[in-house]
Amino acid sequence: NTNNTKNFLTSLEDKLEALQSHFTWELQLRRPNLSCELNILQDIGSDEGNVWLGHIYNLLGFIQYKLGSSKDALNLFNRAAETFQRQKNADEGPWLMVNFGNLAWLHHLLGEDEKSEDYLSKVDGLMRKYPAPPGLERHPEVLAEQAWTLMMFDKEKQQQAAELFQRAIQMQPDIVEWQSSYAILTAEFLIKCQSILEPEVFERLRSAKERDPGNLYVAALYLEAKAANGENVQDEARELAGRVLERPPSSYNGIRPLLRLYRNKISKDEAVEIAEKALEKHPDSRYFKRCAAICHMKRILNPDRREPKPSRSVINRAISLWEEMIAAYDYSTLRRQITLAQLYTEVDKEKANQIYKEQLLREDLDPEGKQKLYNLYAKHLYFIRNESRESTIYHMRAAEIQSLRELEKTLKRNTDPEMCQEIKEFLENLNIQASESGHKGESSSSLLLELSFYSEEEKL
Repeated sequence: NTNNTKNFLTSLEDKLEALQSHFTWELQLRRPNLSCELNILQDIGSDEGNVWLGHIYNLLGFIQYKLGSSKDALNLFNRAAETFQRQKNADEGPWLMVNFGNLAWLHHLLGEDEKSEDYLSKVDGLMRKYPAPPGLERHPEVLAEQAWTLMMFDKEKQQQAAELFQRAIQMQPDIVEWQSSYAILTAEFLIKCQSILEPEVFERLRSAKERDPGNLYVAALYLEAKAANGENVQDEARELAGRVLERPPSSYNGIRPLLRLYRNKISKDEAVEIAEKALEKHPDSRYFKRCAAICHMKRILNPDRREPKPSRSVINRAISLWEEMIAAYDYSTLRRQITLAQLYTEVDKEKANQIYKEQLLREDLDPEGKQKLYNLYAKHLYFIRNESRESTIYHMRAAEIQSLRELEKTLKRNTDPEMCQEIKEFLENLNIQASESGHKGESSSSLLLELSFYSEEEKL
């Protein structure tokens, strides 16, 4: 009986591993944590007109499982199935293959192997009824869902996402949403970098705009691309702004690239006005609150010379929005807290310094994050507080972290055993000395440096 059970589980797990599913795509985080990913997807919204809604529920379900909420995961996978059936106006189709694969995995992980086997049978039935076209190992619907998932979730696999979209589109060129998402994927990164698009990418974006006139995200990206080419798009942008403001709150309703276009090419003041109008219409939308906060922040911290300096009341409004935005999300990045401190330097230098000392410098950061923070705080001390000695301490702390990181990299790639041993002993010695000094995580050299400065101050 024991052997039969083992054989059954082995067979079941082999079948599960062969599925096309979020559980088998080896998805890698591209943001600090899963809660962050969850918020990104939630900000897209659940508007029934969103053709990717079923895929969103599938990905949300996977994330909820990873966060430890199997019940929420099951509900979301079931909602995904219902959404596909409603939007496709059909009880079954190839678009359910990934969803049923997810459900087979989830039930197995919950110890419900009979239900898992049932969903495996459903996947098998769909694959027989809707086989992959000649030359493809997977159905285009599956390729497109994986492409969209990688596009949303895994920055290391953006090229793979583009290739998957291409293969899906080649087999089913009539599906507009695939064309639009492929155009967004290949164009947006370059547009964010203020790059002029290659003719092929520009033409793909233009074609997507014509094929998918209701997709205001594509329309806004197209205007950004035209502006990067030196074209005047102000009239078109204002017309598009009116259309975007009529849409329900969503990170994909076009407002994000539209506001970016205004900030970079038209007017930061007008960007603020549009964001505030959106927030006025939907005051409970945390995403619109975020949009308004970012526009205010860009206006204050990266001002245009041709626009007047923001008043104290405007800066206070920016701070208020930024704090509300941080509170509205269940995570707060180091970058957001630093930005809050930078905003406070405009009206309350002591409050800004308090944020650095009582919050940021107490964060448990990885070496790279700590290095960035030390450099920023050093600049804050020098330029805002005129404390050159303290500034120097933090600049040197940051430099020391970089030196240690380089030594660790050298250790990984060095093939000289004698040199590797010397580096190991050096790093171990630093840790021992730091621990004996009562400052775990800091090397002895930084402690000695800090003590030497304090000694100089005592002498003065």
